[in-house]
Amino acid sequence: MGPVTSSGPGPGVFNGGMASVAPQERSTSQKRALAAVLHDAEGFRSAQELHRELLDRGERIGRTTVYNQLRDMVAAGLLDVLPGDDGETRYRRCTPEHHHHLVCRRCGRTVEVEEPQVERWAEDVAGRHGYAEVSHTLEVFGICGDCQARRDPGRAVGDA
Repeated sequence: MGPVTSSGPGPGVFNGGMASVAPQERSTSQKRALAAVLHDAEGFRSAQELHRELLDRGERIGRTTVYNQLRDMVAAGLLDVLPGDDGETRYRRCTPEHHHHLVCRRCGRTVEVEEPQVERWAEDVAGRHGYAEVSHTLEVFGICGDCQARRDPGRAVGDA
């Protein structure tokens, strides 16, 4: 690892300009910082939005690290993933139980819902077509009550 400069105290000990921070330590610190941002976030957020929030909080973290940490958190089942109409993936911490989402196209507000009828329907459709070991995801998009009440045409989430 090469020379490291620091504008303040950070994880690990610095010795003669060489970082003695084990990569795993730094990753854990960065993962904790990302988890805190996700905990505080309302709705789904893109990796770029999460990276910007981390920087605003004074974290020293690269965008690639954010993407890598998000990938690992998704693989561990800690995050829900929502592909946006703009092609950018958005993330949100999730509950461990299987659920579906109602997503507001204007403000991004997300509500987790459980619908047993959807589970039965998915199993039935799959069975009629000879499929087994069925899994599925379901996101329903619309305009939430708050946005309807404001009658604010606004931009849809993910619009440029």
